[in-house]
Amino acid sequence: MRNLKIIAVIFLSSLVFTTTTHANTETIIEKKSPTAPPIMQAGGYSNISNEKMQELLDQGILLIDIRRAEEWKHTGIVKGSKTITFFDKTGRVNQDFVPQFTAIAKKDQPIMLICRTGARTQAASAAIAQQLGYKKVMNVTTGIMGWIGEKRPVTSY
Repeated sequence: MRNLKIIAVIFLSSLVFTTTTHANTETIIEKKSPTAPPIMQAGGYSNISNEKMQELLDQGILLIDIRRAEEWKHTGIVKGSKTITFFDKTGRVNQDFVPQFTAIAKKDQPIMLICRTGARTQAASAAIAQQLGYKKVMNVTTGIMGWIGEKRPVTSY
């Protein structure tokens, strides 16, 4: 329990964006594709488009929706995504996030994160990369609203 509290504090403190640069520019998915490659960010994660997310979903890459249950119910979720709340309604990191996340995501596997508009996943992606040591974290920059706006399918939660 103490370790969980320490990790939650680390997550909260990591939400202050740093100005460090990230020299690692290796492509997360080495397979050739017609879509733009993930764009590495200073926080140690990559930004991806909806087109890239669809391509990676087709390859079986893990997608985690970090919104809250009421949001999943309101908009639906991308088929096949896992749902783990990162921030509660007050903006605090959900204390169950780290154990739930590490139970389904291995440090060496590619992981995509989606939220409503891409803002929460930007913060979560940086925290997961910097504090938990995951190297292949991808932020879906337009979130579920961009996905739905492009008339892409969702399923009920």
